[in-house]
Parts: sequence; C-alpha cells; structure tokens
Amino acid sequence: MSDPVLQRRDGAVLVLTLNRAEKKNALTGAMYSALTEAIESANADAGIGTILILGQPGIFCAGNDIKDFIGFAMSGSLGGPILGFLRALVANQKPLVAAVDGGAIGIGTTMILHCDYALASERAVFATPFVDLALVPEAGSSLIVPQLMGQRLAFEMLVMGERFDASRARETGLVNRIVASGDIEAEALAVAARIAAKPREAVAVSRRLMRGDPAALLARIDEEAAAFAQRLGSAEARAAFEAFLSKPKS
Repeated sequence: MSDPVLQRRDGAVLVLTLNRAEKKNALTGAMYSALTEAIESANADAGIGTILILGQPGIFCAGNDIKDFIGFAMSGSLGGPILGFLRALVANQKPLVAAVDGGAIGIGTTMILHCDYALASERAVFATPFVDLALVPEAGSSLIVPQLMGQRLAFEMLVMGERFDASRARETGLVNRIVASGDIEAEALAVAARIAAKPREAVAVSRRLMRGDPAALLARIDEEAAAFAQRLGSAEARAAFEAFLSKPKS
C-alpha cells in the first residue's frame, strides 16, 4: 500500500502530496498525523525554507474520510489527529504554499486559509458544507473567513455552503492566482522556491508580524471544536449523517 501522504525535498522546499486519489484524498486520522509530523519536522529543519502542499490531478481534498469521521462522531469529539493538525498549522513558522487542482471540500478549503500563498487551477472548486451536516465551521474558519471576505461572503461560504469556483476564490482573496491545471505543480514549486530563496529570518519575522498573536486563532479553534463536538451528538447531526450515508453512490 502506498503512503497516503508523500514527502520529498525539492531543494529548500518540502513537498507534501496527498496521495489517496482513489478516495478523492479524503483525510484519515493517519493522514492528519502524518501532515502534523511533517510540518513539525520541517520547522525544526533549518534547510527547509518553504512547505508546499499538493493534491492529485483533478482533486485536492474531499474533506474528512467518512469512516474515520463517524468514529470521531461516536467518540463525541472532533478527533485528536484533526486538532493536532490544526494547531500545527497555527504554530507553523515556515511559509506555507498550496496548489489546488479540482475539489477542495471542508478541510480541503479551510487548510488553505492557513497558507501564505495559494494557487488554483481553472477547475478548482472550494466548499465548506459543515452546516449541511448540521455541524459548524472548523480550523478557525469562523474567524479567518469574515476577516478575509467580510461577513456576508463568509456567511455564503460557511453557513450556506455555496461553492466558490476558481475565479470567485481569487476575487475573495482565498487564492492568489489561477493557472492551467497542467502547469499548477510546476508553478507552485517555482513560487515555493522563490520564497525559500529569500533571507529566512527576514521572511519569518515579516510573516510573524503580519499574522500577529496566534492566541485568538487558537482560542477560536478550541471554541469551534467544542461546538463541533456538541453538534455531533445532536439529533440534527444524526439525521444529516443518516441522509448522507443513504444517498446512492455515484
């Protein structure tokens, strides 16, 4: 069985590739843990200047693996591996770049909010259907998205669950640029290498100044997680999951 998260070095860039295309790169607990360990290791490695996250052609990430997620639901929590990954994103000190080709659903979208630079292909689609499952936003998105887009667009994305195509994602500041799907990995690597070539300490200090004190973001992640756990035990959520699981598979 191949590793569901591939790691490789490209010069001073650590490339993390979600490698579960047969399941649309839906994240399992093991994948969350692998991503967390990779980010933490990169932060301890002076040779790494940038971290780049890639998906597969035509799919970035379909969100949480449903079997793992049901396990978390039965435990009544968001899940330790998920929270560990979210906190690692906040604690990360290295510039983070992402390239989105195809669908970015749920955590596939909310992890992009923690990136310093993001590219999308013309076929990228972003959606956060948490409320459709009778749940609430996560990954600090309830704080970051209103700051990024304003409250009304945030409501459209996080509560209404509307899909944002690549053009809308660029217009709202979710991504920096749109590139052809066939070029997105090379373009992302070029951006990541360009960042890694800059004076590292100056980049780190500038990034820290722009992001500010992470305490509010960490507190919001914990607040969301508590609300998420409460919602998992609700009659609404049980009904929504039953309806989701009973849908015919396409």
